[in-house]
Amino acid sequence: MLSYVRKFQDKILKQPEDANMPFEHIEYTNDRGMGLLTLNRPDAMNSISLEMGHEILQAMEEARNDDAVKLLVLTGTGRAFCGGANPRALHAARSQGKDFTARWGRLHRTLREMPKPVIGAINGAAVGGGLELATLCDIRVASEKARFGGGFIRMGSAPAAGLAYYLPRILGMANALEVMWSGRLFNAEEALRIGFVSYVVPHDELMLKVWELAMPVIKGPSVAIGITKTLAYKCMEVDTETAWKEHKKAMGIIAGTEDAKEGPRAWVEKREPLFKGR
Repeated sequence: MLSYVRKFQDKILKQPEDANMPFEHIEYTNDRGMGLLTLNRPDAMNSISLEMGHEILQAMEEARNDDAVKLLVLTGTGRAFCGGANPRALHAARSQGKDFTARWGRLHRTLREMPKPVIGAINGAAVGGGLELATLCDIRVASEKARFGGGFIRMGSAPAAGLAYYLPRILGMANALEVMWSGRLFNAEEALRIGFVSYVVPHDELMLKVWELAMPVIKGPSVAIGITKTLAYKCMEVDTETAWKEHKKAMGIIAGTEDAKEGPRAWVEKREPLFKGR
């Protein structure tokens, strides 16, 4: 499979990239259907300032509204994925009468409500709010150099709502509470063992693995993929009867798409489907 991915990359990398949006604290590109959002404050462990948070929101909105973007990948530069909220940003927000917590919450809601798949490419340390960002991704792939930890307890605080809500659903209550109570760091192999990440790969193969996961999404039926994500999260919170109703509603939407006709037609004709995302 990896050799096929390399051939795919060699082919698409000959095509021109879409233009980057002009940002100071992040990088964002549409790389042939993959929206790549890179936190780019390596000297500060990619900790999130007010300005950086605003840019992340802008990039996520761009990815959400761009039909050419089939999925979003979140990663970082340097030795950190994200060091969480920058303490200076918290102090500056308070001194300026700004509610950093509300902005942080908006960032997290936007990420969780992204109607497209979100892959976390965890290149290094994901601590504090960085662990929370990783938790809000749909799938997480870790470099062997990745490290994870809450740290909220050590600051005399509690984890933010996104972490307290979703981490038990990923790890189970006992593992999640142990991680949140202890505040300890754990490595990529432990993250794989307890189910926080789906894959651990050599550091220089991180984006190659992300491309392998991205390919079926980029080439797939976008409407059905987005609805599958929405259904999965909705059905996690509702009773069976409501889940059936949501499923029926979703299938009605999917049935009207071109891709829903292309899939069976390609199967009958014994060829690969050519989905158009509509």
